[in-house]
Amino acid sequence: MSPRKNERELFESSPILLSIIRLAVPTVLGQIILVIYNMADTFFIGLTGSDAMLTAATVCMPAFMFLSAISNLFGVGGASVISRAMGQGDAGRIRSASSFSAWGCLGLTLLYCILTAVLADPFLDLLGGQAEEVHAFARDYLRITVTLGGPATAMSALLSHLIRSEGRAMMASAGIMLGGLMNIALDPLFMFVLLPPGREIEGAAAATALSNLCALLYFLIALRRRRGKTSLRFRPSRQMLERSVVAGVFSAGLPACLMTLMENISYAVLDNMMAAYGVACQAGLGVAKKINMLAHCIVRGMSQSVLPLIGFNYSAKNFRRMRQSVLYSGAMSVSLALLCMAVSLMFNWQLVSIFIVDSNVESLDSGARFLRILCLGGPFSACAYAIISFFQATGKGARSFLLAVLRKGLLDIPMMFLLNLLIPADGIVMATPITDVICCAVALTLLIPFLKRHPETPRAAPRHSPP
Repeated sequence: MSPRKNERELFESSPILLSIIRLAVPTVLGQIILVIYNMADTFFIGLTGSDAMLTAATVCMPAFMFLSAISNLFGVGGASVISRAMGQGDAGRIRSASSFSAWGCLGLTLLYCILTAVLADPFLDLLGGQAEEVHAFARDYLRITVTLGGPATAMSALLSHLIRSEGRAMMASAGIMLGGLMNIALDPLFMFVLLPPGREIEGAAAATALSNLCALLYFLIALRRRRGKTSLRFRPSRQMLERSVVAGVFSAGLPACLMTLMENISYAVLDNMMAAYGVACQAGLGVAKKINMLAHCIVRGMSQSVLPLIGFNYSAKNFRRMRQSVLYSGAMSVSLALLCMAVSLMFNWQLVSIFIVDSNVESLDSGARFLRILCLGGPFSACAYAIISFFQATGKGARSFLLAVLRKGLLDIPMMFLLNLLIPADGIVMATPITDVICCAVALTLLIPFLKRHPETPRAAPRHSPP
């Protein structure tokens, strides 16, 4: 059986649970490695005993994650178009969408990196890095991870999306895992061996930039070796600028981009407001967010993995398989989020103490308290995220756009200011799980009518030769 036929069978006829598992396991593992390497950064920085360095890394997180917003714009959007084109057997559309996604991502990333170099100081102040010592560390971290390392970070994430859209989840995740494992290995080397004391934050940044460059090189080599076995193409052409291609990528990609962007803005507001309560509270919040990110990234991996499966079957009008994909994967996501919530509630102090030394009692107390609050929204966020990804896969941009702005930005930022007046410090953090509950309820009210309009009666997928 040819590779393309095998991948098509994964989308069309394999038992649905087997298809989800084959797509989800490598993707979720890749996301877990991604979280572990983020935690490793925090762990090694925490060994310095410097709240200023911990806070600097936290302050820069939204700026670094904006690279994910760019890669999601073109990666999720491109993957949605590609998976639906596979369901229709349209190889030309696959080539156009992959080319437009790659060049669009590279161009926008380069523009963003230039802006971070020119506007670094006001940008960091806006993100909550006003304190003099924090600002100096944050500027070094931003320069290396974003200004210099940004293109490799965004392009490696983009290629993982596009490769996964053809059903090659293992190849897509292998690059992400390679980058994560390299970062974990390089962190102590750069921080404590190659660079002198006091420059640990630069060492952590250099390890991150270099590991993402290695992930990008892996993807480029893997794609070159599979020439002739993939429909992805990256040569510029007039066809890639066709209105239907551009509109298709942006329709699915803008909500994904906006969701990541609004998360970054929300985190920046959160950090900025928490700065009023001192560096110790900021450091504790940063660690709590990193730990809570594990559940979020598992859910994101699950949703990303089934996006091509949903898009393929929606386009092929196999609505029964489409419904099963979102319901089964959603149930798995919520179950995993519940498990993460239980662990965080029971072991919050122990988890936070991994990253903050015992002598920083105020930071430890704050981190444990904030983690208990944040983790409560996990199951609701998992449900909402699965539904947002479903609408991205089916090309329903308006619905996913609405849920994206509800989940982050439209509700949680005003709620932070309100709850901060009622419950200082803790109220700022409480806005996140409350918003997750509201967004989950709205997402379900949009999903249920959509599924009713697409009955389960199975309809055979159109017969096309593999693209």
